[in-house]
Amino acid sequence: MTTNHGIGTETSGCGGDEQLPFDVFARNCPSRETLANVTGRWGSLTLGALHEDTLRFNELRRRVEGVSEKMLAQTLHALERDGLVHREAQPTNPPRVDYRLTALGREVTGRLMGLIALLEERMPEILAARGRYDTERGETR
Repeated sequence: MTTNHGIGTETSGCGGDEQLPFDVFARNCPSRETLANVTGRWGSLTLGALHEDTLRFNELRRRVEGVSEKMLAQTLHALERDGLVHREAQPTNPPRVDYRLTALGREVTGRLMGLIALLEERMPEILAARGRYDTERGETR
């Protein structure tokens, strides 16, 4: 049985053809890795920053507060590998590398930005829920 979004199939396969559609819930499906790259903390923040503009590495690092140089490099590599980010090295001295979203990256990020906007808009409710949860369990944070 397949949902209207093409996820949630009963098959455990993941081949991408009509017999074995991509299924993010299947353990070995490559769509699961891409979902993790997009929705992980640094992936979503990096895509969101690139939604605003083409940026150089250090500009991205300043925009995505808290990310280490190593984590940003790994994140950009994964997003580039998935075809969501384009890396362009300029033949200048010193070298200049720009990062921008691909067409696919813009489409994915557009949907991600909708989620980000919803979360930011609903933060008062979320914070109230956290407060109730912590109070009920005697937790302090």
